[in-house]
Amino acid sequence: MRETLHMAQFLASRWKEAPFEHFRDGVEICRLIQGEPELALLRYAPGASVPQHRHTGLETILILEGSQSDENGHYGPGSLVANPEGTVHSVSSAEGCVVLIQWTKPVEIL
Repeated sequence: MRETLHMAQFLASRWKEAPFEHFRDGVEICRLIQGEPELALLRYAPGASVPQHRHTGLETILILEGSQSDENGHYGPGSLVANPEGTVHSVSSAEGCVVLIQWTKPVEIL
């Protein structure tokens, strides 16, 4: 995306029109800002998961729709989750979800 991103308008509805591509099994990505930090939307299919991984930088997630879970809890729409550098977890979404995610450095799959 190569335009100024106005978050209030974007989060209200425009994200539903965003183009997604394959990211990993059951998870699609729409890259909004590439580089470091990176900003993207992730769309999890029902039952999708991301294996255990370590954060090499800060990751911040805002749940837009549906819910996801990790070893620390279950998060629904409006939940804001910050995973600091060095933290380890795995993520799953029983019902499917869409999240706005920003990370400062790539994760390390364990």
